Amino acid sequence: MAIHPPYLNFLGIDPPSDPREARCRVLPVPYDLTTSYQAGTRRGPLAILEASNHLEWYDEELETEAASVGVATLAPVEPDTSGPQAMMDRIRGEASRWIEGERLLVTLGGEHSITAPLVAAHLERWPDLTVLQVDAHADLRNRFEGSPHNHACVMRRVRDMGARVIQVGVRSLTREERQLIAGDDEIITFFAHEIADRPAAAWAVEAAADLGRHVYLTIDLDGLDPSIMPSTGTPEPGGLLWRELTTLLEMTARKATIVGADLVELMPIPGLVAPDFLAAKLAYRIIGLAARQRRWLA
Repeated sequence: MAIHPPYLNFLGIDPPSDPREARCRVLPVPYDLTTSYQAGTRRGPLAILEASNHLEWYDEELETEAASVGVATLAPVEPDTSGPQAMMDRIRGEASRWIEGERLLVTLGGEHSITAPLVAAHLERWPDLTVLQVDAHADLRNRFEGSPHNHACVMRRVRDMGARVIQVGVRSLTREERQLIAGDDEIITFFAHEIADRPAAAWAVEAAADLGRHVYLTIDLDGLDPSIMPSTGTPEPGGLLWRELTTLLEMTARKATIVGADLVELMPIPGLVAPDFLAAKLAYRIIGLAARQRRWLA
C-alpha cells in the first residue's frame, strides 16, 4: 500500500485512504518522453496533487462531498526510459491492478500518450467502451517523430483497439487526420469552430447522445482555452471554457456511466497556480459525478 505525506495525497487526505478499500484510486503518471514542443508535463501530476490540498471537499453544484467515498492516491508509475513501448506496457499493467468492480481509476498525467494503455486496461473490463476526448488536437497520426506511441498518435491507437471515439474541441489537425475522421463512422468530432457560437447545453447533449453505456474520459487540458489554461506544452486559441466543459461532463454523466478518466498535458508554470487548481478541481468534479451516478453517497 502506498503511503505518502499528506500533501502528496489527492485532497490532502490524512491519514491516507487504503487503496484496497477506496472507491476511487488516483494514479499519477509523471511521463513526457515524446513531448514534441514544450516539455514539462512530467511535473503535472505533482502540481495537481499539491493544488488539490486546497480544494473544499463540498461541491455546491453536485451537493456532494465525494471525498467521503474513499479516495486513495497510488504510488506514481515510474517512467521507463528504455522506450515508449516499455512505458505503455508498464502503465497498462499498473492500471489493470486497480480496475475492478465499480471502483473508479482517475489518472493524472503526464503526456497524452499514457491514455492508450489506460484505455486498453479498461477495455478488458468494459468491451463496449466509448472514449470521450476533450482536446485541441485530433491526435490521430499513425506515427510521429518515428514512434506509434507519440502523444500525437494516442487516439489512433485507441481506435486500433476498436473503441468508439467522441472528440470535442478539436482545432488543430493534419489533412490526413481530417480524411480519417471523414471516413470512420466510429470517430465523431465536434470541432471547436462548429460549437463556438452554440450554447453548451445544446452541443453537449448531442455529444453525449453518441456515447455508449460505458465511457472513459480523456481530458487533454489544451482542450481548454489558453485564457484559463495557459499551462500546456501545445496551446491552441479558441478552446472550451470551464462552464462549457463541466456542462459536457454533466450531460455525459446523465447518459453513460463514467468508468475511468485521465487528465493530461498540464505543464506547470512556476508561480502560476490557477491552472493547477483548475485541473485539481476538474479531477474532483469527475470523482463527484461518478459518486453521484453510483449512489455512493446516498
